Amino acid sequence: MAKKQLSAEQKKLDVDLWIVTIVTFGVFLLFAVMREQLMGFVKDSDISIIPRLLLNAGVQFGIAGLGITIVCILRKEKFTAFGLNRKNAGKAAVGTFLCFIPSICYIFASGQFDGYRPFSILITNDVLVAGFPVSVLGMALIVIVWGFFEGFNYAVICEIIDRRYPSENQWLDYGAITCGIICLLFHPLSFSFWGIIELITTFIAIYGMLIVKKKTGNAWGCVLAFCFIWNAL
Repeated sequence: MAKKQLSAEQKKLDVDLWIVTIVTFGVFLLFAVMREQLMGFVKDSDISIIPRLLLNAGVQFGIAGLGITIVCILRKEKFTAFGLNRKNAGKAAVGTFLCFIPSICYIFASGQFDGYRPFSILITNDVLVAGFPVSVLGMALIVIVWGFFEGFNYAVICEIIDRRYPSENQWLDYGAITCGIICLLFHPLSFSFWGIIELITTFIAIYGMLIVKKKTGNAWGCVLAFCFIWNAL
């Protein structure tokens, strides 16, 4: 049987996926190898907050943002082409919140909730006490990298996968499934009772928000979820 020839569009999408994969996992592996040194630098309060934040943001953006940015620049595609628009924004936000309810319940039930702090990362407090204008510019960087790109990254990767591997079943979404699995792999795994509950609820949240994005055509739900839920609880 002759091998099916890929179309020009499929070949382009394959290249896009390889770019995102190599960049994302390349930066992640570099971080994994140098984790102790990098985290030691970021946590060192004797060092100015500026280089610590820039290093932390650089690593984060390299893992969640750089790959899709390179693809969009190469393909001359605007971010708005991936659902950053006003249409159905409200529906996307509400639908995404509903998908995160199991994850939120897990956080409360497991005793992990210790306050609601949007845009809370390892050094947010150090940024806030740095004084003007560093605190303002630092928080803006946190919002962009950990809020916008971390959520939007999933939306773009999911859509690229769906374009390359479309599914006739509206609930069997290969992009959403892949992104859900990637999210689990990029975070510590535990196979205790609460660890398994966390895996299940996290997958539901990521898969669900991407299905909502697909149904509404709006990616703002993904962004808002990482701004006000994922990096806030």
